[in-house]
Amino acid sequence: MNARSGGRRPRAGVGAAAPAARPAAPTPEETAPDDALAEAWLSELGAQQRYSSHTIAAYRRDLRALRQCFPGQPLDALGEAHIRQALGRLHASGLQPRSLARALAAWRGYYEWRADAAGLTRNPAHGVRAPRIPHSLPKALSVDQAQALLDRSHLPPAETPVERRDMAMFEILYSGGLRLSELVGLDWRPVRTPGHVSHSWIQADEGEAVVRGKGGKTRIVPLGRQALAALRAWLEVRDALLGPRSDEDARAALFLGERGQRIGPRVVQLRLQALAQRVGLPLHVHPHSLRHSFASHLLQSAQDLRAVQELLGHANISTTQIYTRLDFQHLAASYDQAHPRARRKTED
Repeated sequence: MNARSGGRRPRAGVGAAAPAARPAAPTPEETAPDDALAEAWLSELGAQQRYSSHTIAAYRRDLRALRQCFPGQPLDALGEAHIRQALGRLHASGLQPRSLARALAAWRGYYEWRADAAGLTRNPAHGVRAPRIPHSLPKALSVDQAQALLDRSHLPPAETPVERRDMAMFEILYSGGLRLSELVGLDWRPVRTPGHVSHSWIQADEGEAVVRGKGGKTRIVPLGRQALAALRAWLEVRDALLGPRSDEDARAALFLGERGQRIGPRVVQLRLQALAQRVGLPLHVHPHSLRHSFASHLLQSAQDLRAVQELLGHANISTTQIYTRLDFQHLAASYDQAHPRARRKTED
């Protein structure tokens, strides 16, 4: 039986074979290309669930890789064996466990969406286990390094709008433990208009930020005294970066680029790296380094893992527990320096 045509293959022998039955006309849903279906799902992730542009781009690549493993076969026709085979091919091509796990998560999410939209009865990726991801410790700054990065006493005062913006961004990253995507998504106040609806914003008078993170989960993040001072200094000059090309999203955005639009993640990365080099930090500093530093330093002081989980916006406390290993490293280093019988203590 030819599943795609619905007809029968002619038998060899005397006489003409019966003509194949004419299949019913396919519905638009059946003829929609996988690319269009994938884009519909990705658009929903961005618009309704507020996934970051980086996650959406990665999921798009993952779906494209799955299609390339089985050219000519629609994604809806794939089974669990196909998913396992695709993972094996990607692994053989050199893809790392973390990327493989993300690809599997993308495929699962897509098929769950198809089950709701088209009534698929099974998710072929559901029974496939993700590869084990080795636990690597986050790269956090020490307390002294974080202070050196944010303390401007040895630098000229931040006077220009861009300098004030930078200090406010970095103080908020460290004070609130925000993800980079959460930082650039902040509005300076809640806005609800036909052209823009705020999902994350600053409440300066209350000393906090309302942040919508991964999976659409909203949390309240307190901001410290230094972060609020830097924020107020920036808000005094923020409008100087608005321009004729600033759209409604830009006018709501807390942080702006020099062209008058909402600042992009890459600009934040480059500005932070430049500051780290300027103050002489001998390491690569990424915005996520400040989030890791926030969690590590808070855990060292408060010893409250559950509170750190809530502030970081982790859905599972096991994600937060990796910082306990950083905390142990900090304690072990203190022991090695202070205890008279420490095995690493150097003799005078």
